[in-house]
Amino acid sequence: MTLVHQVLGRGDYAMIGGIVEPGSRVLDLGCGEADLLQWLAENKNVQARGVEIDGVKVQRAIARGVSVYQGDLENSLSDYPDGAFDYVILSQTLQQVLHPLRVLGEMLRVGRHGIVAFPNFGHWRVRWSHMVSGRSPRTELFPFDWYDSPNLHFLTVEDFEELAAKQKWLLERRTFMSGLKEVTWAPNLMAEIAVFLFRRP
Repeated sequence: MTLVHQVLGRGDYAMIGGIVEPGSRVLDLGCGEADLLQWLAENKNVQARGVEIDGVKVQRAIARGVSVYQGDLENSLSDYPDGAFDYVILSQTLQQVLHPLRVLGEMLRVGRHGIVAFPNFGHWRVRWSHMVSGRSPRTELFPFDWYDSPNLHFLTVEDFEELAAKQKWLLERRTFMSGLKEVTWAPNLMAEIAVFLFRRP
């Protein structure tokens, strides 16, 4: 397995940074304080835009020179015309949205490519925690009690690939990691984080 270098302390950001082409138009949904967008703008010269629901994080993103507006990403995409971006990013947020299929469809309407990164609930530690405890899984990656978790949907690598097949999306690139190591074998069992680059046919 190869070592995945970190960007801003996150391996998924490094993988996303490796996917995004220089000079492209990028929209990051649930961008937080726009750490990734700022890095992409500085290192890849992208035209960066973001959507974030937390007003304090929006202010911090704007203060660092990134164009971010406050809004609910489930409803904000309707404001953008078809094909407005080259890449629409949804990193570590898919499992927290109310209507994931609608959000993914809108991503592919406003962007030529979608990039999603999500925690893989099929990872062996999650399975083991559930089997041994008989309760909702709690691991280092998923430290929340069931009543306090931000996660609304629990998806796996295979779940996303099955959805893509049903929707006839093209999976252009798949990258998986566990810790800072890239996973190349049995990703639904071994990967903690999955990153997919996908588009419409």
